Formats: sequence, structure tokens, C-alpha cells
Amino acid sequence: MPTEAEAETELAAVLRSRGLRMTAQRQLVLEAVRALGHATPERIHERIRGQVEGVNITTVYRTLDLLEELQLVSHTHLSHGAPTYHLSGDRGHAHLVCHRCGRITEVDPSLFANARKEVADATGFVMDVGHVALFGTCSECLEKHA
Repeated sequence: MPTEAEAETELAAVLRSRGLRMTAQRQLVLEAVRALGHATPERIHERIRGQVEGVNITTVYRTLDLLEELQLVSHTHLSHGAPTYHLSGDRGHAHLVCHRCGRITEVDPSLFANARKEVADATGFVMDVGHVALFGTCSECLEKHA
């Protein structure tokens, strides 16, 4: 994962290549996504509001849309609410979301190789498990309620 300075340089370069400029809002939103790991626009807004003028929830959503278009962040729907954003990267991951405590665990998509093959063999459909969310109960909650 790049350092903040490397990410800022990458963001500035990507923006310049598109004829856009680096703004404090864009930088703060990207830094918040990095720091929070998985975050809704509301959590990102909570983290950065007050650090620079003019950052309201609409600014956060627009900035996230731009950062996703620039392939710097990605989103996943981990529940029925707002999307959850995380840094884009070469490495995909699946999200295991606990219904009881809300804990999110990332796992390597290779764990689903057999299921991916079985679905492809049976239907011809090839699943993309690079950023999927699966819901269930985590081991800690199972132990608590055993």
C-alpha cells in the first residue's frame, strides 16, 4: 500500500492527466478512505468535516464518484445502506459480513475457486469474486451464542 505522500503524488498525477486539479477536498477524501479501510460516505464526511471549508456530504459523494472513475477507490455494498468505499488495488478481496456484530473480514477470492468453477461448469456464468460481500455469522458471534 502506498504511503500518504505517494498516494498524494499519484492522485495529483492522475488528476493532471485528466485536466483536473488537486484540491484539498479530493486529497482529504482519499486520505480518509485509506485511513478508514472500509468506509461509507457518511463516515468519511465525519472524519474530514471541519478540516477544510466547503466539505459537505454532497462534496464527499461527488469526490468518491470521481475517485472511482479514476480507479483510485472502489465500492462494495456490504448492507442495505450506503456503499462502502476502499482503495482500489490489484488484489481483489471478498468481504465476509457478520449479521450479528457487523464485523467485516476480508478474504482472498481464491477461497471461492471451487464454487466459481462449479457455477461456470453448470451455467456458463463466470463469477467475479474480487469484491463480493457474503453475509453470515462470524466465529466470535457463534461462540457467544453457542
